[in-house]
Amino acid sequence: MGQIYNVYCDESCHLENDHQKAMVLGSVWCPLEKASEIMKRIREIKKQYGLNERCEIKWTKISPSKVDFYQQLVDYFFDDDDLHFRCLVVPDKSILNHENYNQTHDQWYYKMYFDLLKTIFIPGDRYRIYIDIKDTLGGNKKEKLHKVLCNNMYDFDRKTVERLQIIRSHEVEIMQLTDLLSGAVSHINREINKSDAKNQIISRIKDRSGYSLKKSTLYRENKFNIFIWKAKVC
Repeated sequence: MGQIYNVYCDESCHLENDHQKAMVLGSVWCPLEKASEIMKRIREIKKQYGLNERCEIKWTKISPSKVDFYQQLVDYFFDDDDLHFRCLVVPDKSILNHENYNQTHDQWYYKMYFDLLKTIFIPGDRYRIYIDIKDTLGGNKKEKLHKVLCNNMYDFDRKTVERLQIIRSHEVEIMQLTDLLSGAVSHINREINKSDAKNQIISRIKDRSGYSLKKSTLYRENKFNIFIWKAKVC
């Protein structure tokens, strides 16, 4: 039957008119059988640093007093062979021209999600995809995204992408890890340089990954994979 994987997805600056230049879609995935163990370990790290095990890990919550904690989380991600990350970066949404391609922003957004996830999927394995609850991604859009992912893979019986579910990130530690890693990539690609604490976390990720976070990695990079998507300018 193949392996079952949980895939936790998050998005940053994805709206069409949010006045943000760069967009990032990010995902962390792991074997289903390892998910509970991973979340337990993350809760243990929280307690190790004197935090409530239910406190939410979030890129926007990084502060000077929590740098050591967030660096430990980064190290845990890179040290655990069951955890993997991939993100798609759109450097400049302002140059998009959807009319030229006879599409809406939503239709393009679904295509980007497929581009994010297509390298993760392995024939014969099964995937359960979890997406952070957003006002912009209700039941109808969730079902549309599931349909697009399956149709693009000719997975009409949904044997590969067997589930796509909206969850609340504050209840799921691996989703919070996705927010952290995606937030770092978004931060550096939006060229924000106002927080020394966040810069320290970015430096740790760069050191551990060996990547600048501003260029695409090799297509099959399996631990920390970055895809810089380039729009065709007509």
